[in-house]
Amino acid sequence: MSTMRPGWLPQTQGPLDEKLGIQITDWDPERLVATMPVAGNEQPFGLLHGGATCALVESVGSWAAMLHAGQGGNVVGIELNASYLRGASAGVVTAVCTPARRGRTLATYLVEVTDEAGRATATARLTCMVRPAR
Repeated sequence: MSTMRPGWLPQTQGPLDEKLGIQITDWDPERLVATMPVAGNEQPFGLLHGGATCALVESVGSWAAMLHAGQGGNVVGIELNASYLRGASAGVVTAVCTPARRGRTLATYLVEVTDEAGRATATARLTCMVRPAR
């Protein structure tokens, strides 16, 4: 981890993140990184579930937006678009979130999800409404 979690953020990531095994490994606001195991998050055919991938994207993008909003700020996702490129059936996937645009009221992030071999499994875009601290 190159950038630690800021002390002002909540210390828990939320119940869904815990159920899915999502772990943020780098809190850099320019390149937030998280991992999620495939095991336990598969669809009936043994591949990583698209909904789990979307939850990973929503989590990593929302945390990035929270860093942008700052202490006392609040964010909510308002649009998510995902494209699935390759199935993942084992191991861990990694999501790398980078800002496309961060404004006063909207922040948009690009997220690439890769498997352990570094192959892209999904790409996504998340837009969050930002309510900065007053």
